[in-house]
Amino acid sequence: MRILIAEDDQSLGRGLVTALEREGFVPEWVRRGDEVLPVLRGETFALLVLDLGLPGLDGLAVLQQLRAEHHEVGVLILTARAETTDKISGLNLGADDYLTKPFDIDEFLARLHAIQRRREGRAESLLNHGAVTLNPHAHTVTHNGTPVALSRREIQLLQLLLEKRGRVLRRADLEQQLYRWGDEVESNALEVHIHHLRKKLYPQLVRTVRGVGYTIDKP
Repeated sequence: MRILIAEDDQSLGRGLVTALEREGFVPEWVRRGDEVLPVLRGETFALLVLDLGLPGLDGLAVLQQLRAEHHEVGVLILTARAETTDKISGLNLGADDYLTKPFDIDEFLARLHAIQRRREGRAESLLNHGAVTLNPHAHTVTHNGTPVALSRREIQLLQLLLEKRGRVLRRADLEQQLYRWGDEVESNALEVHIHHLRKKLYPQLVRTVRGVGYTIDKP
């Protein structure tokens, strides 16, 4: 899942990028508030981690403009402001959750996962599809109860397809969700990952919609 971090603290920003990559997310990082909206208008992100005290444009102003444009990205506010009024303002403007600095990184990750589940209408963490079960937290996949060794990128791709079962995902959208800015991507990388998923799990798992993209059909 692709996440945009808007945080001007260099040390914290680097720490969040590292933690999110380790958790299997695909993070991008901007340092100014006035950079957030142009990025979100041009690219797709599932979640936004938004500091309130940003240079260029305050985080609450970013959030207000974001929701005024009917942008549906999930938002977790991070801030050193502990006042209840700031929390209420953020939530009323459309934030999904609020975390006050300093915070525990495990709580941060747990809140992101909770936002993700709520937005997808899932009560459980596990993603099940027939005999296939994916645990996004543990980064494990089983088929008929037997562990299957998948690469990090293969797990990310499988999660994207399982979360959007029944929808055809375009190649360009999948690549955008799987790779960070500046990553060198081979032209056939996505097809290779799809091939591995079919080989390691079962051939009919991922269906190709010619000229459009890929999908996992609903049971």
